Amino acid sequence: MKEKLTELIKNSYAPYSGVHFACIVETKEGKLYEGVNIENASYGGTICAERNAINNAVSNGEREFASLYLMTDANHLCMPCHICKQSILEFFDSSTLFNIMNINGESKIYTFKEIMNTTFSKEDLK
Repeated sequence: MKEKLTELIKNSYAPYSGVHFACIVETKEGKLYEGVNIENASYGGTICAERNAINNAVSNGEREFASLYLMTDANHLCMPCHICKQSILEFFDSSTLFNIMNINGESKIYTFKEIMNTTFSKEDLK
């Protein structure tokens, strides 16, 4: 999955934060749906990679997810923001695994409960 995310992250559009993300969600049936973060000068118009991937899957009729893979090009692991977590709460359940990684090879697997107790803050953008 790392290779797919490494290629996908090249499609990210992040001229304002400079932090690029790629996400792949996997359904319980094994289908994969991709997304990248796409920033906008009107910051409210920005969409995160996680919601982009989730929306892609839901637009194709999917509602049950097994895992989420998230990669950033930051030098540390970055967690989903709270808006993304709201979408995760809507469509994922407690059995979902979250594979969080950066492009440098650092990675960690989180449970649903663990990911809901993480934060994404201005410190992640430095």
